[in-house]
Amino acid sequence: MKKWIAFWNILLKDMRTYYLKPPNISWGIIFPLAWTGMFLIRSGTGLDSIPALLPGLMAISILFGTTSMLAVTVTFEKKNNSFDRLLLAPISFDLLMLAKTSGAIFFGIVNAMIPILLASFITDISVSSWPLLILAVFLIAVVSTFLGLLIAVAVSEVFEAQTFSNFFRFPMIFLCGLFLPISKLPIFIRPISYVLPLTYGVDIMKGLVKGENFMPIPISFAALTAFCILIFGLSKHFIKKRWIS
Repeated sequence: MKKWIAFWNILLKDMRTYYLKPPNISWGIIFPLAWTGMFLIRSGTGLDSIPALLPGLMAISILFGTTSMLAVTVTFEKKNNSFDRLLLAPISFDLLMLAKTSGAIFFGIVNAMIPILLASFITDISVSSWPLLILAVFLIAVVSTFLGLLIAVAVSEVFEAQTFSNFFRFPMIFLCGLFLPISKLPIFIRPISYVLPLTYGVDIMKGLVKGENFMPIPISFAALTAFCILIFGLSKHFIKKRWIS
């Protein structure tokens, strides 16, 4: 029981200190709105293009929201020795890291829901399976959060983490099929797309919203889950190596 009390208190502390601040809440709303407006104007097709754009907008909202928040929370707390004090909590290291990342996962899921809610008010959104879509959103939020954790471990300053994150985030916009189908990429670039976790999450959502997935949905779910486990394991390894031992 004590470990779950510690888990809950760590999560609540992060929510109060970082995620529920007005700038973060407003940013979580404005960011999806800005991307939606930009691509609607760029496409020039109006409301008809919303279902096609929705999976990419959801994925990019999750990716930028989770990685940005982890860059602040983990890097800032390590710099101010707050993370060292957390190591004294009566919970396992795995549970501690899950507590530190749960807030960003929740923040990413909320970010993904904003484009869906907005789209549902202005056009008809047909989803073949809402439970699978929610599961896909959850896994994308998890893998993006763990990617942000891995990046935060590699640097010592918040601005370094934000800058380093862009080396991963912006290529994903163009290589993961968010708005440009992978089939239209040069053939020598396509293999890179398949080693990026966001590719599989976007493909699932495109299949559920538009029926345009190019890989079987179970395979994409399996790949996303494998990426979650792999990136979380790498993050733990580097934290123990760089920050503890």
